[in-house]
Amino acid sequence: MMTLVVGGHSRNIGKTSVMAQLIRRVHPPDWTAVKITQYGHGICSLDGESCSCDPGEHGFVLTEEHERIGRGDTRRFLQSGARRSFWLRVRLGQLPRAFPALLRALRGEPWVMIESNSVLGHLDPALYLFVLDASQSDFKASARKYLERADALVTLGSGGSGDAWPGIDPAILTSKPTFPLSRPDELSDELIDFVRQKLGLGSAAHPAAK
Repeated sequence: MMTLVVGGHSRNIGKTSVMAQLIRRVHPPDWTAVKITQYGHGICSLDGESCSCDPGEHGFVLTEEHERIGRGDTRRFLQSGARRSFWLRVRLGQLPRAFPALLRALRGEPWVMIESNSVLGHLDPALYLFVLDASQSDFKASARKYLERADALVTLGSGGSGDAWPGIDPAILTSKPTFPLSRPDELSDELIDFVRQKLGLGSAAHPAAK
């Protein structure tokens, strides 16, 4: 299974848009897409609402999306051309328990793209892209943990100088290939070529992004 992971330092910074465009523009292959959402303690994986249920009872929920029409991240992946799309909702601390179920669901899938940071604790992807938006000061613990493993940075706005995040070593950011974007749904040809080369797909002509 060839795996590409898209992570980032915070929520709502365009990771899903970047991943959707990668699915659309890096083809062949046909991708199977996975979104992993982790909830804090006291939040149920069934619906993302506060609850007091046993974490062992509702530790995680794995669903496959089949609807291509309408809104929602897993539907966006299908709309972008993914052959299958999964959503793993998991309570904080329960990913080790949930990961074997995800692997079973992905058995036989040759090309998998995952939106997550924490999944790096359970697999070694062929490529890990890390999205940064300097207008967002939050830097999640999982992002800090795995930042050094990123193969390249995808930066929005003023990008990844490090000034926006005290405690992040600027040398880590400056040592990695960096691909600045004006918008997360407009990937550069340079980024597409980098991804294709890293995955052993070779360069490709660049049709206009949709």
